[in-house]
Amino acid sequence: MSTSDLFEKAIDLIDQENSKDPNLEVFEGNEYPKELLYSQRMVQKLEEFDPDASEQVQLAARAQHICRWKIDRKSYPMDRAGYLKWRTELKAYHAELTSDILEVVGYETEFIERVAYLIEKKSLKRDPEVQLLEDVICLVFLQYYYEPFIQKHDDQKLIDIVLKTWRKMSTDAHEAALVIPYSERGLDIIKRALVNE
Repeated sequence: MSTSDLFEKAIDLIDQENSKDPNLEVFEGNEYPKELLYSQRMVQKLEEFDPDASEQVQLAARAQHICRWKIDRKSYPMDRAGYLKWRTELKAYHAELTSDILEVVGYETEFIERVAYLIEKKSLKRDPEVQLLEDVICLVFLQYYYEPFIQKHDDQKLIDIVLKTWRKMSTDAHEAALVIPYSERGLDIIKRALVNE
């Protein structure tokens, strides 16, 4: 089986898993399983931001939230420590599930380990491909999830979140983020956050 065949089979299996998400989201009049839609947004944004991204990065982007709904945030303490533990265990789960899929498909061990490494986002700011993946994650958040998010929180919390997001991004991602269309309040929050940067 060629690398291309392996890739197509892998993305099909990843999409099959994400299609099982019982949580639905409406976008442009159509209803999607939430994590399948997130996966599609990650792929589209990666293609826009870096069309020459490696096969490993493409797979890591597609599987970034694979079966995320199976590890419920509510099963962890609702504090900062609980949130961080949830996020850490989610990354490990996504990496493990993706690794299992890639092994079934027939990828070599070294390739699989690299995809898992990317999904777990190790060596952020030091590994260019980990940084690329993080940039895409942040851009997807800003384009699709930031505006609904700002309806639920006060300005100071939003400024803090924008700052934390901004600090994880590369200069190229900053430039891409500034051309995303925002609401008046959304843009004002970003401008106020960046004054503190």
